[in-house]
Amino acid sequence: MDIYFLISFLLLGAFTGVFAGLFGIGGGGIMVPMLSLIFVRMAFPAEHLVHMALATSMAAIVPTALASLRAHHSRNAVLWSVVIKIAPGILLGTFAGTFLATYLSAKPLAIFFSCFMAFVALQMVLDRKPKPSRQIPSSLVLNSVGSGIGGISALVAIGGGTLTVPFLTWCNVALPVAIGTSAAVGLPIAFAGALGYVVNGWSIPGLPDYTLGFVYWPAVITMAAASFFTARLGASLAHSLPIPLLKKCFALLLTGLSLHMLFTILGH
Repeated sequence: MDIYFLISFLLLGAFTGVFAGLFGIGGGGIMVPMLSLIFVRMAFPAEHLVHMALATSMAAIVPTALASLRAHHSRNAVLWSVVIKIAPGILLGTFAGTFLATYLSAKPLAIFFSCFMAFVALQMVLDRKPKPSRQIPSSLVLNSVGSGIGGISALVAIGGGTLTVPFLTWCNVALPVAIGTSAAVGLPIAFAGALGYVVNGWSIPGLPDYTLGFVYWPAVITMAAASFFTARLGASLAHSLPIPLLKKCFALLLTGLSLHMLFTILGH
């Protein structure tokens, strides 16, 4: 692998690690469009470009989510009762979502990803406040919500934070706790998503060397090595910096990266 690509993966991993800890996300919103661009430069098969970016992102999120989870847990910012109740739906929805993503071609998948991220960015900017009486729902509702979060997360390779954090704050959970809980939820999402993409890409011919299914392991290992450490920095910042301003900045970043990915795929 060219040293240029190695450095690109390291920088991408470090950057997404900070955002994973800061916002309780897996970092897929950043990794997928950037990986798509890098994979274009590496001349990977166009028909599987987005699938590989999604799969590689999901696999790289596993150690990132673990580091972020540990950092937030040390600050007592994880609602484990919610994590336990929502996890079964998360696992089922995420694994099932990878099968749907595999049957979609690159362009529709890129369009869905970009539109979804634009919607998430809009919600961040609006920052709507929930009713004071709203609380965390029952286990059945949490499982259903988890299935939806898992399914969408598999399609766009996110750790779920872009959905879990807004949902928990909508239930009047304090933002730092919502971020910490989302980091914990991101671990089963990433694991089930990575496994699903390995299974679905197992028998696909013509994929590059060093792939397992749709997962490109050199990128996973390099990004994970960097993000594992920077995620702890992000978690520390989440408890000290003005989150509303940072959320708006992150929304702009998501919008820009999603549009860049869309133009890259449609023009390829």
